[in-house]
Order: sequence, then C-alpha cells, then structure tokens
Amino acid sequence: MEGALTGKVFWVENFHEVVEQYEPMIYHIMNSLSIYKDRDEYYQIGLIALWESWRKFDSKKGSFLSFSYTSIKGRILIELAKARKRDERNSYPKEEFWEFLIDESEDPLELATLLTYCHGLTATQKKWVILTFYYGLTMTEIAIKENVTYSAVKKWRNKAMKELKRKLK
Repeated sequence: MEGALTGKVFWVENFHEVVEQYEPMIYHIMNSLSIYKDRDEYYQIGLIALWESWRKFDSKKGSFLSFSYTSIKGRILIELAKARKRDERNSYPKEEFWEFLIDESEDPLELATLLTYCHGLTATQKKWVILTFYYGLTMTEIAIKENVTYSAVKKWRNKAMKELKRKLK
C-alpha cells in the first residue's frame, strides 16, 4: 500500500481501497474521543483528513498508519474545539427558562388603575404620571415629547407628587 502512495498522481479508485482499510481507524478515533453527537459530520472530517494525508504522504518520513492517524485525530480535535467554542458563545437556555419568562408586552400597572390615582390632578400632572409610570419615560424624554422645558416637567412632577402623597395619607 505504501508503495502506491509515493507517487504525485493519485487516482480516486485507489483512495476507495484506502478508505476500506482505514475506515475502522476513523471510528476508533471517534470512539476514543467520546464523540456521540454529530457522528456523521466527524466521520466526514476524518475522511477528509485521510484524503489529505493520503495525498501528502511521503514514505521516506515514516509509516502511513501513524501519519494518517495523527492527521485524522488532529483534524477532529480541532473541529471539536471549534464546536465547543461555538456552544459557549451560543448558549441556549433550557425549556424551564422560557416557561417562567415574564411577558413584557403586558404592563404590570394597567392604565385604568393608574388613572384612579390621578383624580384631582391637573392635565399636565396627569400627563407626567402617565408618561412616567405607564410609558416609563424620563423627565428629559417627557420635555422633548411635550415640547416644554425640563424645568416645566420638574414642576409637574413636584406638584403631582405632593398631591398624590396628600391623597394617600
């Protein structure tokens, strides 16, 4: 077999013989690395490494068995490391996570409930309460949205807070 591997031109028919002879070695390497997921993919990686080692082999440098074994195992180890990095970067939560996830499309404080606290407030004070507690806007965002100064929104807030505190006592 090694004599046929020394030439520069390789024929596909000869590679089929190499695959038949060294296929058990690919499976042995996969088993020794405890590969149980994506076995077909790692088998293909092993075949590619076998093909490349078959094409690059020089009988003057050693035996084909050790050269191909090292090439196949090295290529599979590199792919395992890449897969591990991919899995670390792209971790997906378990199913239990999705069951307990709060639906943020529903506001915990409904507008109708919020408006019950606004009786007795001026229109601008109500606007501040709704934009702050229902829509979650900051005072700066409210000032921009209502086209007023920050100071004006601050006055709405202070007066609304005084009135709300008075009502809650």
